[in-house]
Amino acid sequence: MNEEKSKNSWLDRLGSNWQKTNISLNKFLPVEQVTKTVVNWFSLSEERLAEILEIARAKLPTTEAILIGKPQAGKSSIVRGLTGVSPEIIGQGFRPHTLHTERYAYPSDDLPLLIFTDTVGLGDVKQDTQTVIEELEQELQQKTHRARILILTVKINDFATDTLQQIAKQLRQKYPHIPCLLAVTCLHEVYPSQVDNHPDYPPDYEEIKRAFTAIKKTFTGSFDRATLIDFTLEEDGYTPVFYGLETFRDNLAELLPKAEANAIYQLLDRDASEEIGNLYRDTARRYIIAFSSIAATLAAVPLPFATMPVLTALQVSLVGLLGKLYGQTITPSQAGGIVSAIAGGFLAQAVGRELIKFIPGLGSVVAASWAAAYTWALGEGACVYFGDLMGGKKPDPQQIQLVMNEAFKSAKERFKKLK
Repeated sequence: MNEEKSKNSWLDRLGSNWQKTNISLNKFLPVEQVTKTVVNWFSLSEERLAEILEIARAKLPTTEAILIGKPQAGKSSIVRGLTGVSPEIIGQGFRPHTLHTERYAYPSDDLPLLIFTDTVGLGDVKQDTQTVIEELEQELQQKTHRARILILTVKINDFATDTLQQIAKQLRQKYPHIPCLLAVTCLHEVYPSQVDNHPDYPPDYEEIKRAFTAIKKTFTGSFDRATLIDFTLEEDGYTPVFYGLETFRDNLAELLPKAEANAIYQLLDRDASEEIGNLYRDTARRYIIAFSSIAATLAAVPLPFATMPVLTALQVSLVGLLGKLYGQTITPSQAGGIVSAIAGGFLAQAVGRELIKFIPGLGSVVAASWAAAYTWALGEGACVYFGDLMGGKKPDPQQIQLVMNEAFKSAKERFKKLK
C-alpha cells in the first residue's frame, strides 16, 4: 500500500509539472527553455532512486552464498557456473568486504539475485583462523531477509584441511539453521592416467569414490549435502565445462527456500540476461509509460520539427533514468550516445512522424501515437541493453532491434486512440 501510494504521488507530481510544460509549449516558448525544463523535471533524484531500489530489493529472492575454501579450490568457478559470467568479469567484480572476505553481487550491488562472500587467506599459515571465524560469525549475526547458505569447497586430492574443518565445525555449532553444501572439486586431477575427458556423471572411478568417501567422513556433522563437481575453463579441453552443474544446482535448491530455489533454476535454465531483464523491467515500465504519455502530448504540438529537440531531451532523460535503475551511472551525453546506438532505423520513422504534421487534421494525432510508441520501444530496448551489461554480456544490436520492433508495434495499438 505504501509502495503504491509513493508511486502514485510521484506520478501525480510528474503530471502536474507536465501540465505546466504543456501550457508553455502551447504558448510556443523557446525550444531551448522547454527542453531544459523537461530535463530538470524528469530526472531521477538519488533519494527517489534509493526508494525504488529498496522496494525492489525487498521483493527479490536473493541468496547469499558464503564460499569457504582454500585458494584454487574452485570457488570462483562456482560463481561462474551459477552466473554464466566470464572469469575476467568475476575477477573484476569481487571487492574487499572485511579483512578476510571479498564480496561479489550478481547482477548488481543494487538489486542482486546472488551474493557471493568469499573467504580469503585460508591457505596462508600466517592467518589467524579464529579471526576468520569471528568475522564470519559477525556477518552471520546480522539480520537480513536474504536466504543464506554455506558452500564448503574442497579439492578432491587435498587432505590438508584442518583449518577448514575447524571453521566448518564452529559455524555449524553456532548456526545449525544455515544449510551447508559440501562441494568436492577438481575431479579430473585424480582421473586414471588414460582418461582425457569427463565420463558420464557421476564418475564411476574407484579413485573418485574413495576420495569422496574420505572427505565426507572428515567433515561429518558439518554439512547437509555433498556433491561432486568439476568446473573448468574452455581451454582446459574438458566437456562439459561445468561438469556436475545440474546435480550441484539440485542440491543447492534443496537447501534453499522455494522462491530462492526457483530463482536459481531460472538463472541456469533460461538466458540470464532475459531473466534479469524481466525482474528489472517491472520497475522500469512505470517510468516508461509516464514518459511515453508525455511524449505523445509533446508530439501533438502542430508545428513540424519544433518539438523534436524536446522529445529527444525527454527520451535521453528516460534512458539515463533507466541506466540508474540498472546500476549504470551515465552522463546525459552518454545517454544520448546509447539512444543513437540502439535506435537504429527508428530515426527515419521519427522524421516521418514530424512530416505527417503537414497533413491537416490527421497529422498531429498520428504523430502523438507514434511518439508514444517510439518512446515506449526505446525504453524497452534500453532495458535489454542495460540488462545485457549487468549480465556480463555484450549487448546484441539485433536482439535490441527485435525487442524494439515488437514493442513499437504493440505500443502503437495501445496509444493509437490518443487525441
